Amino acid sequence: MSTPTDPAGAADLRHHGDAELRDTEGVKLVDLAVNVRTGTPPPWLRDRIAASLTSLAAYPDGRAARRAVARRHGLPEECVLLTSGAAEAFVLLARALRVTGRRVVVHPQFTEPEAALRAAGHEVGRVILREADGFRLDPDAVPDDAGLVVVGNPTNPTSVLHPAAGIARLARPGRVLVVDEAFMDAVPGERETLVPAVRTLPGLVVLRSLTKTWGLAGLRIGYVLAAPELIEALAQAQPLWPVSAPALAAAEACSSGRALAEAAEAALETAADRAHLLARLGAFPSLRTATAASAGPFVLVHHPRGAALRLRLRERGYAVRRGDTFPGLGPGWLRLAVRDRTTTDALVAALAGALADEDGENGTAGTAA
Repeated sequence: MSTPTDPAGAADLRHHGDAELRDTEGVKLVDLAVNVRTGTPPPWLRDRIAASLTSLAAYPDGRAARRAVARRHGLPEECVLLTSGAAEAFVLLARALRVTGRRVVVHPQFTEPEAALRAAGHEVGRVILREADGFRLDPDAVPDDAGLVVVGNPTNPTSVLHPAAGIARLARPGRVLVVDEAFMDAVPGERETLVPAVRTLPGLVVLRSLTKTWGLAGLRIGYVLAAPELIEALAQAQPLWPVSAPALAAAEACSSGRALAEAAEAALETAADRAHLLARLGAFPSLRTATAASAGPFVLVHHPRGAALRLRLRERGYAVRRGDTFPGLGPGWLRLAVRDRTTTDALVAALAGALADEDGENGTAGTAA
C-alpha cells in the first residue's frame, strides 16, 4: 500500500462506464460496463415519475422527498441534502468545504471525487490499495495530517466491502471523512453501512445514489447524509432548485417501504448472480478475480492482455469496463457488471471464444473454459 502522493497521474479520471457503449456504429452491445440494474426503473416507479410531470410548471419543492429520505435512514431532516446524483455531491464537497491538511482519496475507487477536487484547484494525495492485500483498507495507511479523506464502500471497481469499524477509525475532530456508499443498497442488509454513525462520528459524510438500483442514471438523484452544519455548508454551494420535480418524486418513492423491500430482494438476487458469475469465471485459468469477497453488483478481473481481451469481447457484442482509468490499476484489469445467469452464461461463451482467439494469436494455451 503506497503512501499518498500528489500526482495528477496518467489515468483518465473522467472516463466512465457509459463511454464503453459509444461509437458502436449502430451495433447494440450487451452492457456489462455500466453498473445500473437491468429491467429498471420498475413500472410502479415510472408511474410515480410520470405523475410528477403535471407539476412541471411549479418550481421544485424538495421538502417531502427530504422528509422521506430522513425517515428511511432514521435521521433528522437537517442531516439530509438532496443532490443531482451523487456526482454533484463530490463537486459541492470540493467547492464548499474548508478543511486544513491534505485531501486524500483512497484508490482504486470511483474517480469523480478526485476529478472534482482537482477541478476545484486542490492538490490530491492518493492511498493506493494493493491486490496483494485484497484491495482492503488499512486505516493506518491514511496520513494523520489528512483533513479530507474519501473512500468508497463497497468500492467501485474492486467490489470490496470494507468493515465499517475500520473506516470509522479514520474519523477525528477537524477531519471530513467522506464515505461513498453509492452501491450500499445492493449489499444484502446494507451491512457495514456508516449511516447510523452520522450523528456520532465527527466530520462523517455519507453519500448515497438512487441511480444504480433503480435505473435512474438519466434522471440524476442522490443525497448526502451528514451533520447539520456540514449539510448547510454544502447547501450554500448549490444552485437554486438543484433537483428536478421528477427526481424528487423518485427520491420519495424509492424511500418507501415498498421500495426498500424490493431493493432488499434485488440485493439478494444480485448476490446469487454474482456468485454464479464468479464461479463461471473461475473456469478460466488465465483470469483472476480481484477478491473472493466481492460485495458489489460488479466484479473486477485481471487478464495479462486485458486491453486486447476487452476489444475482442466488444467484437463479439459485449461491452466491459476498462480498468486502467482507475488509479492503482493497469490495462490488464476489467470490470464486469453482474447480470442474470442467462446473460452471464452467454458472456462466458463469448469469453471462451475471445480468449481462444487471443491465445491463438499470442501462441499460448490453457485459457479457455
